[in-house]
Amino acid sequence: MTTPVRDALPDGVPPLTGDVLAIRGGRPLRGRVDVKGAKNLATKAMVASLLGETVSVLRDVPAISDVAVVRSLLEVHGVRVSDGDEPGALVFDPSDVESAHFEEIDAHAGASRIPILFCGPLLHRLGQAFIPDLGGCRIGDRPIDFHLDALRKFGAIVEKLPSGIRLSTGGTRLHGANIHLPYPSVGATEQVLLTAVRAEGTTELRNAAIEPEIMDLIAVLQKMGAIISYEPNRVILIEGVETLRGYDHRSIFDRNEAASWASAALATDGEIFVGGAKQQEMLTFLNIFRKAGGWFDIQEDGILFRREGELKPVVVETDVHPGFMTDWQQPLVVALTQANGRSVVHETVYENRLGFTDALVKMGADIVVHPRGLQDGPRRVPRRDLEQAAVITGPTPLHAADIVVPDLRGGYSHVIAALTAEGESKVSGVDILSRGYEKFLAKLDAVGADFDVIR
Repeated sequence: MTTPVRDALPDGVPPLTGDVLAIRGGRPLRGRVDVKGAKNLATKAMVASLLGETVSVLRDVPAISDVAVVRSLLEVHGVRVSDGDEPGALVFDPSDVESAHFEEIDAHAGASRIPILFCGPLLHRLGQAFIPDLGGCRIGDRPIDFHLDALRKFGAIVEKLPSGIRLSTGGTRLHGANIHLPYPSVGATEQVLLTAVRAEGTTELRNAAIEPEIMDLIAVLQKMGAIISYEPNRVILIEGVETLRGYDHRSIFDRNEAASWASAALATDGEIFVGGAKQQEMLTFLNIFRKAGGWFDIQEDGILFRREGELKPVVVETDVHPGFMTDWQQPLVVALTQANGRSVVHETVYENRLGFTDALVKMGADIVVHPRGLQDGPRRVPRRDLEQAAVITGPTPLHAADIVVPDLRGGYSHVIAALTAEGESKVSGVDILSRGYEKFLAKLDAVGADFDVIR
């Protein structure tokens, strides 16, 4: 076993910032990066602090823009947020929660969809909530109907206004409900959990999402005094309680970021140690990584990733947990351009998630996107009407190009493609990566990437 050549940056090192990078590729990435708490847990646990009547502490919170958005939204609703007793810890005091004006919510929400998860807690605390127009990465419609239908079943009154959506309880306490999700939506499952814990009576949620971040949110709520049990076949039972207290919780690690750096090691034929990564939450990814020609060594404090010989083609179908996450496929596709043969990626979760491949084709990749998917071949995941498929034929050498980042995971993939390609690429719109990757440019530097911040 070899040892990574550079240490991760300590917490005191300020993050580099920039929106346009000049990247000189064609060299392996080698070194260590450390992943903090998961974006998809930290932001939801922050919202959960609204439900408690005492102070909450969340640890290993990543310094990303989505966290900053939620912090601002909590503060405009009267929650006092302060730094904790260790780096990456935040303290939430919800004792003075109050209703925020629409203009304040809209100003702080930015491109985030997180305001919709405030609804349940605010309905319990204040009897009303407001959702402005929602943003986020443009990778699919992500309708909020699942959320609104669930809130109606709890007894919420929903009014659609030109400026957004107003919700109220009508002066009564929300009540338990029987909810069957048409699709195991992570966001809708979070909504039900955050609402049901203080609703009167029992809530039964069927076809729930069971991602590790969901189970970690359940752990947070249980610490607060909630009674939540997980039944077979995606059924979650929540017995409502009148009051909840604060929590002290350390976030689960960000498996999306861990998989991204693993794919970077695979694509560039490098070696990256991802500190904080754990095997259990990444089982499905690790299987595909190994099938594609990757090698990994699981250690107590993280996982070491590199290639093992030439890369091999794979067939991947994205799915909800425990399937292969949609957030994992984009960085992996970059590596698959260097595999010897024909790989297929069936995207079954978001209808527009393969748009990022246009930039890879521009850089020399042989990728054909089938907008209506592929009908043939054995499948683990039943075909969905919205799905697309990408057929990647390799290996194809990638060459430098000027590209614009489309969204969070696609943007990371573009950066990795530029680091894999020969020559100097100009990558614009990199700032969006701060939504989900803490100290991203500093971490690139730590693994030996050759780049300059143009602006």
